[in-house]
Amino acid sequence: MKSVILFRHGKSDWNASYGSDHERPLSKRGVHAAMRMGRFLAEKNQIPDLVISSTALRAQSTAKLAINSANWDSKIVLEGGIYGGSPDYLLNLIHAQSDSNNVLCLVGHEPNFSNFISKATHEDYINFTTANMAKINFTAKRWTEVQFGTGSLEWHQQPKKLESLV
Repeated sequence: MKSVILFRHGKSDWNASYGSDHERPLSKRGVHAAMRMGRFLAEKNQIPDLVISSTALRAQSTAKLAINSANWDSKIVLEGGIYGGSPDYLLNLIHAQSDSNNVLCLVGHEPNFSNFISKATHEDYINFTTANMAKINFTAKRWTEVQFGTGSLEWHQQPKKLESLV
């Protein structure tokens, strides 16, 4: 079985000084939510083998805070195409991964992630707010076998429902 965890970046700070949207940082709330979600995955014993993050500052920060807050041993790589990419782009990215990894975590943006979830699982649209995570399972043995419509949504978690993990 192969699994993909989608992790939307934490809330960004619209009042901060930044040059482009790509450089927008996390807000204080976004920092706390990223850390909370990192601990959430560790408590569920579902730490990914590989984290692939958008190159946008807020996504990179979210990934690194989650990893560091719960001491994940996951490797992290940056992928520029996640920023502004489509669900098809994400599927192609998944297809390119090594089969030695069974659980991937993609860290990125909306509306790409909610659209990917709908296409992968045929679930209704999910309101995928900042720092949300969702896990999709595929019965595939190889990443190249993962296709839209063949996944099942195991869970969808919002950080605000995890206040105990501050």
